[in-house]
Amino acid sequence: MANHGAAALLIASLLVAVAVAGADARLTIHRDALGGYKVRVAVVPPLSCNQVHGVQENETCFSVAQAAGLTQEQFLRFNPNINCATVFIGQWVCLDATAA
Repeated sequence: MANHGAAALLIASLLVAVAVAGADARLTIHRDALGGYKVRVAVVPPLSCNQVHGVQENETCFSVAQAAGLTQEQFLRFNPNINCATVFIGQWVCLDATAA
């Protein structure tokens, strides 16, 4: 049980460090074969959107990405805060972005 507390403390410390630095970050946690944890933090540079699209009726994240010639991974990288389960008509999505 102490391992869980130590892992939680480590994660909280990493999140505070990233927040203080003012950067966006992706945090992944993996359990190793010995029952320990591996924490990986990837700093994500801010993006500037160069092309937007207003979601139309019957469009999904996948269909918009496919129509724009993007992989699902690219689309999600350009739209990091999107919830594809609740995309709505008129929602603006980014189809092309560069590091700001």
